[in-house]
Amino acid sequence: MRSEAQLLLLDRDAVDALLTPDEVMAAVHEAFVLHSRREGRVFPVIREPLSGGGVFGIKAGSVQQQDLLGFKAAGFWPGNRQSGGEPHQATILLHDPATGRPRCVIDGNAITTLRTGAAGALGLQALARPDSRHLTVFGTGVQARAQLRFALRALPGLCQVRYVSASRLPDAAFESQFANLCELQCATDANAAVAQADVVITATPGHGPLFDADAVRPGTHLNCVGADTRGKRELPECVLRKARLFADDRPQALQLGELQWAPETCCMELGELLASSARFTRAASDITVFDMTGLALQDLTVAQRILHKASAAGAGTRVAWPW
Repeated sequence: MRSEAQLLLLDRDAVDALLTPDEVMAAVHEAFVLHSRREGRVFPVIREPLSGGGVFGIKAGSVQQQDLLGFKAAGFWPGNRQSGGEPHQATILLHDPATGRPRCVIDGNAITTLRTGAAGALGLQALARPDSRHLTVFGTGVQARAQLRFALRALPGLCQVRYVSASRLPDAAFESQFANLCELQCATDANAAVAQADVVITATPGHGPLFDADAVRPGTHLNCVGADTRGKRELPECVLRKARLFADDRPQALQLGELQWAPETCCMELGELLASSARFTRAASDITVFDMTGLALQDLTVAQRILHKASAAGAGTRVAWPW
């Protein structure tokens, strides 16, 4: 009955209780495959600067065969740090595609963090050298931690990790999370840290190039997370021109990602590899780059699984939402 309809609310704690890394990996893999086969639609992204110095965006999409429709409203509010809050904020809304009625409102922060980490892990499994042992990560924040945690799952041979903090000083909180998982070292020389790495992960605010192009050795793979808005970049000039480039979505990467700085570069979408519709053979000397701008379908496939689990478990808060 329309007069008895309800809306499910899932806050941060409910989402944390329902998410597992393996389920997120499976959902994100599904999103890549759906996107590659064009069985899922990705709508044009809204990503705009705010007068207070932040950014607000909307990523939306649908999967008709799964009755899945929704969007994520998210952005970056740097002023939140002053009150001890998280500057990245995200909320996901799922709709009934037949009626437009909202089904569920979900806190999107944990989903965004984990689905991006999972996407990075899938990129590493598909593109990095399987014998990779040395990793360098730029950044020590929430996303850098997620990327590293998923990378250690994706490439079990990784044994030494160098991290480059914004201050170039050790970050005790960052180190405490990985002390028992790998050999960890704070790097003060960005170029040297890149030159010593088999895998490089850049997870910073994307204010500009993080190292020199000559520091990237043949055989290196790079996962690039921070360029997600017009004008952002983490890679120096010339890296893309000598690399084999992959993106989650090529048009989106042209608009928002590292590809905006080298639009003529040949680019393949990662979903083509995961869906087995394309072949990729890595030569020992290949430099590969995964330009990650984030797919709406990743948020939605993860959110759909959370909705199903919450419904089965009776989790969350239901409020009257007559229509």
